[in-house]
Amino acid sequence: MAEEKGDLEAFLSEAGRVGSQIRDGAREGLRFLVVAHFDADGLAAAAIMAKALLRWGASIHVRVAKQLDEATLKSIRLVEKDAIIFSEIGSGYLELAAKLEEPIFILDHHPPAEAEAGKRIVHLNPMTYGFDGGREVSGSGVNYLAVKEADPRNVDLAPLAVVGALGDMQDRNERRELLSLNRLIVEDGVKAGLLKVERDLILYGRETRPIHKALASTTTPFLPGLTGREDACLALLSSAGIPLKDGERWRTVASLTMEEKKRLVSGIVEYLAVHGFRGSIAQELLGGVYTLTMEEEGSILRDAREYSSALNACGRMDKPGLGIAVCLGDRGEALKELEDLVRDYRQALGRHMDWITQNPDRIQSLEGFHAVRGEDFIDENLVGAVASMISTSNILIMDRPLIVTAKSKDGSVKISARATEKLVKEGIKLGEVFAALSKEYSGLGGGHDIAAGAQITPEKLEEYLRELNRRLMKRRI
Repeated sequence: MAEEKGDLEAFLSEAGRVGSQIRDGAREGLRFLVVAHFDADGLAAAAIMAKALLRWGASIHVRVAKQLDEATLKSIRLVEKDAIIFSEIGSGYLELAAKLEEPIFILDHHPPAEAEAGKRIVHLNPMTYGFDGGREVSGSGVNYLAVKEADPRNVDLAPLAVVGALGDMQDRNERRELLSLNRLIVEDGVKAGLLKVERDLILYGRETRPIHKALASTTTPFLPGLTGREDACLALLSSAGIPLKDGERWRTVASLTMEEKKRLVSGIVEYLAVHGFRGSIAQELLGGVYTLTMEEEGSILRDAREYSSALNACGRMDKPGLGIAVCLGDRGEALKELEDLVRDYRQALGRHMDWITQNPDRIQSLEGFHAVRGEDFIDENLVGAVASMISTSNILIMDRPLIVTAKSKDGSVKISARATEKLVKEGIKLGEVFAALSKEYSGLGGGHDIAAGAQITPEKLEEYLRELNRRLMKRRI
């Protein structure tokens, strides 16, 4: 736990207090509405809270939202409930949440708004205690710690919090592993026999896909010339002398020997260097591997990163209910539907990345940021995933933040932004910039230092981007 600098004792004490309030309300027969964000961390957080509430005998309803706005509040008011829990959403919108009449619990990890929470709002946020919500604990982690402190039986929900943290890319550090409060949650899962942790290659589908398909499916990091190209991956594996089959059975990344893994990484480094890309990006393929031991071997839910990608697919492809059902334990038809959805999701991401590489004129490089202008092509639900993929690829040199734009169905423009740890150390704090700027332009915005976003009207977009460029330039040390 050497990484964390926050007040652990105070935070866990408050988490226990908040969790106990929710537990007592459930046992008294309160009807709870759980509201969560539609990404992997949000869906995992909703499932953690829902499982705990059901364990405590509560009547619950779960609602998933893309953002917290007046339209979301309107839909919330239509649900019969006695109390509302905002899981992994809400900290940045305290004034908006205060418009609701019922008692409210907000368990989130995003930077809190400066507004007062109000008497009816119980607000749990690790940033209040000195923890970084973008790196040290996810929203699902906050929800887990609250319900686990209130009831030790909820330790069985630790794997879901790990899945949420990885979905939130909280392993974006040199060792590609979960740290601080996230590590505390990992340790809970390991002690309970629910998680196994090792350091290994973190290719997508490491236990479920043939080696060449796993390599071609890996998007974090994005491997130019290999990601999405099974033919190139087959050629690379052949040149590295790595057998693809053991008899009639396809081999997986997990089945490779240590020597074969070394040859594979060396082959990737050489391939990237020959084609003019940074070979060092291949080092990002080594990191912490988190295995959910209770899931069947060969399942897409056994590897925590693969599980988180599946949840992201549910949110981004407008099937959040499917993701929550799987998190709650559905392993029948829901799991088969999930596998099909993941395939469609990855194909959609591939089409978006192809469009970007084939349309370099859509990439603008200003002094303050790189911009990928995708208003007429990029799906609004995929804009965050596309931004994350580009930021970990060699398509752009991340010497400044990246923003990606997409048009929403309501006509507004969504902006998703990404930075690097180096840029954050130089003074870039995307969440602060987007929150302040969006408020001035009557839009929605906020997030973490390293990942943030906004929603703005198209009439104000160009002016917004000019001011964003000015402020990001000003913040560089």
